[in-house]
Amino acid sequence: MGRPHQTLLSRTAIARAALDLIDDRGYEALTMRALADRLGVRGASLYHHIGSKDDVLDLVSELLDAEIDHTPLRSAPWREGIAAYARGYRRVFRRHPNAIALIARRGVHTEGALSEYDTLLATLIRAGCTPALAAETAAALDFLVIGSALETYAAGFTRPPSEYRPDYPALADSLEAAARVDPAPTALDDRGFELGLRMILGGLAHQLETAPGA
Repeated sequence: MGRPHQTLLSRTAIARAALDLIDDRGYEALTMRALADRLGVRGASLYHHIGSKDDVLDLVSELLDAEIDHTPLRSAPWREGIAAYARGYRRVFRRHPNAIALIARRGVHTEGALSEYDTLLATLIRAGCTPALAAETAAALDFLVIGSALETYAAGFTRPPSEYRPDYPALADSLEAAARVDPAPTALDDRGFELGLRMILGGLAHQLETAPGA
């Protein structure tokens, strides 16, 4: 008879199972018991590889950071590189929207996240930002990316535009016009993100170009 099947545990396997659990059932569903059940092991087995739930959350954060492509920050002109990075950052959290709560509730202390922010800030400083302006721009990009991944603007309006028209004519006109540009369900959200990104980077470029001594 063959040996009974037994899940092979590792820190990576635990992290992937935890992220899958968050994707499937939400951040609040991640408990050590639920994670052990998902892996098909006893809870005590997890503690041979991790120290606590906080340890698991750090590992999940590292997985998410690893999915974000930082290459454009190092290999492209600053404006194009930051735009490509921000789009990739958003795509990761569009794939894992339930993980946004994990990022929002925890401090930035994993190696991957710290390295990511350092690379972004270094790119902004090389572009001509003061360290303070670089920090403000990085914060603005975070707000744009996380907010646009967390919330859908278009899906918040659950009625056809015509039903809004008697009381909210500007809203109806705007929703109808947006649908004429592209009726796809996510099109308005995507265009809104791109507009916000252009405004941040365009405004920053203008500020750098017109700064004294530029």
